Amino acid sequence: MPEDAARTPADGRTPVGILGATGSVGQRMVGLLADHPWFRVAYVTGSERSQGLPYREAARWAQSSPIPPAVAHMEVRATRVTGEAPLVLSALDASVAGPVETAFAQAGVLVVSNARSHRMDPDVPLIVPEVNPDHLGLLEAQSAQPGGIITNPNCSTIGLALTLAPLHRTFGVRRLHVVTLQAVSGAGIPGVSSMEILDNVIPFIAGEEEKLERETRKILGQLSNGEVEPASVQVSAHCNRVPVIDGHLACVSVELEGDPKPEAAAEVMAAFRGRPQGLGLPSAPRRPLHLLPQEDAPQPRLHRDLEGGMAVPVGRIRDCPLLTLRYVLLSHNTLRGAAGGSLLTAELALAEGWVPGRRGTP
Repeated sequence: MPEDAARTPADGRTPVGILGATGSVGQRMVGLLADHPWFRVAYVTGSERSQGLPYREAARWAQSSPIPPAVAHMEVRATRVTGEAPLVLSALDASVAGPVETAFAQAGVLVVSNARSHRMDPDVPLIVPEVNPDHLGLLEAQSAQPGGIITNPNCSTIGLALTLAPLHRTFGVRRLHVVTLQAVSGAGIPGVSSMEILDNVIPFIAGEEEKLERETRKILGQLSNGEVEPASVQVSAHCNRVPVIDGHLACVSVELEGDPKPEAAAEVMAAFRGRPQGLGLPSAPRRPLHLLPQEDAPQPRLHRDLEGGMAVPVGRIRDCPLLTLRYVLLSHNTLRGAAGGSLLTAELALAEGWVPGRRGTP
């Protein structure tokens, strides 16, 4: 790693690069880092079209809050390794992310990626911080040393994994069926055209069902002898694009061992906490799962912003005539499911000493 990669800025915060900063997820990352207590934005990168422009001109800003002043005037750079930051958050498109992220890791930088490129690599952690923080141990023997790559799961997988984790630990999950109703922001900028999505539901999202099925098993798997043994859980998924701006809804039916009642499942889900809550990480929700009593909850417009969009609302926990239980969950796809999830993972990595040249929580 270049000598100045771990240089401590005057305010003590860790410098962070944002790769692919002008897109939907990159914009969310910029916004979340604006006043972050542990991190500051050191540089932003973008496509050839954006390079050389001030960020305020390069980004087709689509967030409700203004562009943070500290980033607005930054020049958008080419996505190349520099010695300015020991950590980067990657919002690169999967079509280019793979080799670029590997190059950063081999140069001694820790990459926290939102792209799918490395998610299923056997030596790359696929992290939901409350669910499988121990999987960061894969970094010890990762081929991308001296830095490393950590991946954020698919936006629809994260909410599902958070709800399954307490059920799997307490009862054991055998198989599940999930139908997702996914927001248009999940397609990025400019996303789905209005003529395609208004007055419509599109019952196909390329690669989405396969991601849900594979990634869930890896996240719920056990780390042993330097590798993850996927959980023996059968997953069947149907994924649909719906005319909602933010918030992926999922209707889940799950078969559990021991045939627990809905009240028992609700109790363990409500009590669920993870390492981020124990460590008091800045982006961690106080409660990862919020159980809502209303018979028509959760709803994207009403509940997607709970705890800054980092909590997962759950409702309608009830018996299932085919499996054991069924319930509905909601996950804010660009916050908990993307930028916020990546940031929480970066906080966990820093707190536990995985960021090169940094010794843990400030």
